[in-house]
Amino acid sequence: MALIVQKYGGTSVGTPERIQAVAERVKRWHDQGDQIVVVVSAMSGETNRLIGLAKAISEEPAAREMDVMLSTGEQVTIALLSMALMELGVDARSYTGPQVAIRTDSSHMKARIESIDDARIRADLDANRVVVVAGFQGADALGNITTLGRGGSDTTGVALAAALGAAECQIYTDVDGVYTTDPRVVPQARRLTTITFEEMLEMASQGSKVLQIRSVEFAGKYNVPLRVLSSFGEGEGTLITVDHAEDDMEKPVISGIAFNRDEAKLTVRGVPDTPGIASRILSPIGEANIEVDMIVQNVSADSTTDFTFTVARGDMKKAIGVLEKVAKDVSAREIVADSDIAKVSMVGVGMRSHAGVASKMFEVLAKENINIQMISTSEIKIAVVIAEKYLELAVRSLHSAFDLDAPAS
Repeated sequence: MALIVQKYGGTSVGTPERIQAVAERVKRWHDQGDQIVVVVSAMSGETNRLIGLAKAISEEPAAREMDVMLSTGEQVTIALLSMALMELGVDARSYTGPQVAIRTDSSHMKARIESIDDARIRADLDANRVVVVAGFQGADALGNITTLGRGGSDTTGVALAAALGAAECQIYTDVDGVYTTDPRVVPQARRLTTITFEEMLEMASQGSKVLQIRSVEFAGKYNVPLRVLSSFGEGEGTLITVDHAEDDMEKPVISGIAFNRDEAKLTVRGVPDTPGIASRILSPIGEANIEVDMIVQNVSADSTTDFTFTVARGDMKKAIGVLEKVAKDVSAREIVADSDIAKVSMVGVGMRSHAGVASKMFEVLAKENINIQMISTSEIKIAVVIAEKYLELAVRSLHSAFDLDAPAS
């Protein structure tokens, strides 16, 4: 008997029929003797519908009231799933985040979990019940309902698994695991049997949309084994753990290639090359709540520098507005913006013990006449910014060159 936490996303519970299918899957696990805690998202499209209602009332709705409203989406799902389980003869009980109780800080719409009281859940599990918990939500010390941000149900699932000491946290989605890259771009992409927390964190931060970054961080911190599975079929999925399987003869050099089209590049040209100039440019950007990704600074012969960085494409106009004032303050020559870029990242713990990965990557791109505009590296990642029109060609070429393609069947 094992204690398993299962999380089902919005597409997995998108209709009454799909909720019934989830109930049947949960029943199979319960019937074999496992203790099951299920975390669910709102039905697909429901959160967007609720946001639309709020926007129809107010252009800038109060964050506290948004949390009160958005938390209702998951409340509907937990009740429906519990009903479906009881129809199958499985005793089940649903709880909202505050009822559990999942205690968070008071940052509405982006709250962080501080503690979980597991007494109520354990009592139900001991009574042979399936416990169904609303993801994405909790309550602060004053009892205000809070939400964890988009994708927060993954974090709820991992946090509950950590608090309960679960054998595994299973994330059920519309894909059957983590792939070497997006199969829609590279049909030969392979499903990975295992991937490390480090690699998955890099993949998620570089553009892979399989798991929310915070959930991977949480799982790595508390060493919660994560498994990504499909809710529409059977299979072993992908296990995300501390290290690759012991029977791996050698860790792969590259585990996967992530990419992100949601990038924009901003360059402040002709900036005086003086100490503190980077801070004078980036501090106002940070104060405007704009996240900066990659940064490059070049020094020219006339003692000026070109300062380039990337931001999310949706933040480009806002960032330009901030930079226009900064440019005047630092006597910069001009601001240049480019939204026709993309980031391609190769990730793998094997890079630590294999030299020449970067040079091979650059050679592959050069053969395809793809110019590299920016480069960023870490111990297990190499990321480059290129023109967006070359994105798919770059990913396919690198995927093949680093032997990630699945063998022809």
